[in-house]
Amino acid sequence: MSTTLSEKKEQPSSHGNSSEHVTGRPEEVIIVENREELGTGRAEASAKVWGRYSIWALYISLGLAAYVYSLDYSTTYFYTPFATSSFSVHSLLSSIEVVSQIILAVGKPVVARIADLQSRPFAFTIVLTFYIVGYILIASSHSVSHYAAGRVFQSAGQTGLQILSQIIVADITPLKWRGFVTAWLSGPFIINSFIGSKIASSMTNRNPANGWRWGYGIFCILVPVSLASIMVVLGWGERRAKKLGLVKRVEHSEGGASKRDWVRKTLKFAIEMDLLGLILFGVGWALLLIAMTLSGGAKDGWRNPSIIAMIIVGPIIIIAFIIYEIKWAKFPFIPGHFLRNRGLMATSFIAFFDFISFYLTALYLTSFLYVVKTPEWTLAEQNYFASTQSVGLTVFAIVGGVIMRWRRRLKVLLIGGLIIRCLGVGIMIRSRGANGSDAELVISQVIQAFGGGFVSITEFTAAQAAVTHKHVAMAIAFNLLITEVGGAIGSSVGGAIWVHLMPRYLRQYLPGTTDEQRALLFGSIINIAALSPDDPIRVGAIQAYAETMKILIIASLAFGLIPIFLALLVPNYRLGDAQNAIDGLDITGRRVDEPQEQKKEENSARV
Repeated sequence: MSTTLSEKKEQPSSHGNSSEHVTGRPEEVIIVENREELGTGRAEASAKVWGRYSIWALYISLGLAAYVYSLDYSTTYFYTPFATSSFSVHSLLSSIEVVSQIILAVGKPVVARIADLQSRPFAFTIVLTFYIVGYILIASSHSVSHYAAGRVFQSAGQTGLQILSQIIVADITPLKWRGFVTAWLSGPFIINSFIGSKIASSMTNRNPANGWRWGYGIFCILVPVSLASIMVVLGWGERRAKKLGLVKRVEHSEGGASKRDWVRKTLKFAIEMDLLGLILFGVGWALLLIAMTLSGGAKDGWRNPSIIAMIIVGPIIIIAFIIYEIKWAKFPFIPGHFLRNRGLMATSFIAFFDFISFYLTALYLTSFLYVVKTPEWTLAEQNYFASTQSVGLTVFAIVGGVIMRWRRRLKVLLIGGLIIRCLGVGIMIRSRGANGSDAELVISQVIQAFGGGFVSITEFTAAQAAVTHKHVAMAIAFNLLITEVGGAIGSSVGGAIWVHLMPRYLRQYLPGTTDEQRALLFGSIINIAALSPDDPIRVGAIQAYAETMKILIIASLAFGLIPIFLALLVPNYRLGDAQNAIDGLDITGRRVDEPQEQKKEENSARV
């Protein structure tokens, strides 16, 4: 790992050379022995040069980036049903979301590895590029395939911004403040859930078919502006640390350069990034999950040759991924010691099942509201309701962060949050029916947010506490990777339930309609909402929506119960002044004193 000279004295070596001249005090110098520690070493060195003004500049820059990220999330999710409906393929909503979530998942280890191999500012540059390209493609798309391609790039940029913000927080905060600062960065969701609703409704009210294009397009300007400040501040810190000689990088000789040196470097980069493993992982899961969502609309359903091929090939590729990672990967993006880390694994799979549960009920929420509550609720009011859980999650996550700072523990808060969230899901069985009252709808969302806020902040903090600083970027990536795969599975299972049950319920509640009429109703929420609220066809369609949602909620509750038992395995880490709960070092790499009981917990957490 990267260490200071006070812990490990420099030894002359005939096979290495220093790439950065050291002028700082010996006890302050960070030695980077392996390339994958370069990003962490530079981050620790930067922490040594932060002053009062520079650290506040970094926090403000992070807050600005978090604000634009939350505005993006609070508006663009609302445009997806309108985009798919404008191409008359609303039923493909879940398939597009599955692909998006696979990119969100697979992209996290890539960005984290870039941040470790190079630097945090360099990774931000990559993220910004993907963001801009994605939104340009989406805003100018003329078919659902073009729209989906844009979502791939946009998802890569979005996942990069999300994980880099969390990595920076882990770099600059001790454990006792980690939960609060992480939750604080989500604070803009409280504001943007209301502002975003106004923006989204203004974009789609006047022109439901194409207004969503402008909604996506504005972020081609907002994202570069927001990320510029954080890149400048981080870059300043790294350059100042380098000028003071606070980083000593020891590189091992690999032979002289040649005309084909770029080929060797490219191959080395691919190996270090574990690109083959990431491709196998992403393609395998994508084939399996997309097959589930497409099966209902495909000719002959599950017997369709393409669906059968995806269901067979997907698991085979996943098995090949596991074998490759175990036997041949030199730098596996899921290190073996992660799999033996009880704290990291337990928290990651808590998030995994929690996201399955969440996406089973959330995927078609905006569609359900639009069909059931239009015109009783305006689009802005529907957006407010859809944002209720996001606002609540943020508020209660901040409250959870304060409690963790005060109590210095997290396990009881985690278990309590999981139980409360399941209670909220159970209430939804009635509230999301065709006859559910407005009060029932809101209460179920608030209760879920109450428990979910505590769950999200405690499990995420515990995952970071379980590893040392040099592994924190990949631990965050692993935790969020497993979380996003859970979300993809939830969307896929939800999509499969929707495309198989919704047509059946439409036939049941609309017996006098033709196949063509039902296909139009199934394919576009706009066609249903255009009917009068007392139209028998719309009444039947609403009943079909309610019956399908009931099945989704029951499945959601079943998955939501599993994390309660997993939470019993999470060590009750003490949240102190150290960067993590394992090695007792602070954010600059200096050793800090921790109570003796901490060491007992660390030893029990190490497997």
